[in-house]
Amino acid sequence: MIGLDTNVLLRYFTRDDATQHRRAAKLIERECTPDAPGQIALVTLCELVWVLSGGYGYARQDVARLLQGILTASDLDVEQAPLAWDAWRLYQAGKADFADYLIGLVHRKAGAETTYSFDRKAVAEKVFAPVP
Repeated sequence: MIGLDTNVLLRYFTRDDATQHRRAAKLIERECTPDAPGQIALVTLCELVWVLSGGYGYARQDVARLLQGILTASDLDVEQAPLAWDAWRLYQAGKADFADYLIGLVHRKAGAETTYSFDRKAVAEKVFAPVP
């Protein structure tokens, strides 16, 4: 079993560097199987969404579709997948960032009554509360 960093996933999905894409594809296709899925940390998903949205200018619906593909892939294993799915659902339907949804959900799971933020988009989605 192996772990996959954000930059490996970026090269694999964006194909923006032919040499690195080939290397990432070879690694993922050789090492990631349903019996030994590649591990993806929650922070990796957050970085991936941030870079694809901000750096590459991907549309929200395209990022949501890519996340769905990662979450449903039998050869990939996302850390705390149920939380990632919940954040994906909120992200797909809402306006806040994926990481914001995930932060609020992680805090809620840990027992926090609310998570305070200055982020207007997150607060509007009721995952957070405004700082009083």
